[in-house]
Amino acid sequence: MDKFESIRAFTQVVESGGFAAAAREMGLSRSAVNKHVIGLENELGTQLFRRSTRQVTPTDTGIAFYDRCIQVLRDLDEAISSVTELQETPRGNLRVNAPYSFGVSHLAPIVAAYMAAYPEVKVELVLNDRFIDPIEEGFDVTLRVGEPQVTTSLITREIVPAHRVLCASPGYLESQGEPEAPADLKHHRCLHYGYQESGSQWRLTGEDGDHPVSINCVMWSNNGDVLREAAIGDQGIALLPTFIVGDAIERGELRKILTEYHPPEIVLCLLYPRHRHLSTKVRLFVEAVVEQLAAPAG
Repeated sequence: MDKFESIRAFTQVVESGGFAAAAREMGLSRSAVNKHVIGLENELGTQLFRRSTRQVTPTDTGIAFYDRCIQVLRDLDEAISSVTELQETPRGNLRVNAPYSFGVSHLAPIVAAYMAAYPEVKVELVLNDRFIDPIEEGFDVTLRVGEPQVTTSLITREIVPAHRVLCASPGYLESQGEPEAPADLKHHRCLHYGYQESGSQWRLTGEDGDHPVSINCVMWSNNGDVLREAAIGDQGIALLPTFIVGDAIERGELRKILTEYHPPEIVLCLLYPRHRHLSTKVRLFVEAVVEQLAAPAG
């Protein structure tokens, strides 16, 4: 029996709350994780978990053993890291997920520079606007624009606020008039980021407080580029990040409106596995993204 691997399996089951979740985290089959834990219990001559059809919970002995195992694994990881970290060359496959618009406009050059610096890393960059489970879908790094979410299995690293603005084309504003207050949006054509099922309400905040507005939504999309082009085409008012509409505003194709009111802040975040020692390829990619994007954009 590989005792360290069995200890890692045991601690992962405790942290993940079950054998199936631990197996996903470790990249092993459920039966393999179960075999490691049973072997460890046989070796120790004691039961570490209470098992039922619905849940797995550590026994009192298991809890005490877990506390000691964590320190043992930390010491082992630090010893290995101290020997290998400095001379380790990043290599292998790196899977990255990001929103489509942000990936094209901001992430693509960072990935190209990273690949030039570390040619032994092969990058798979998947761009989509679907909300994914990074662990379930096997991504090493995920970039997400939204409200930060705390998870037990992922580190969420906030990089920079993603400023959003209300904007419309000069042609639309000339023909339909410009709203003077958030309540006026109910009488305008609005372009909403999200799905129809997600609702059609915008919330704006100004010196006079919060203003939740049920908008007259004429278009829903989970892609900001599509909404930007509709807005440029005189189809309505959009609420979008400046990394999507900033260039169009500078060119005069879109104009900011209701500038004294602001939507809730969203943040560009990096999500990656919660390991004590990141692989070199992931750590260097995270550092590259943070270095390039830490300055406020838009």
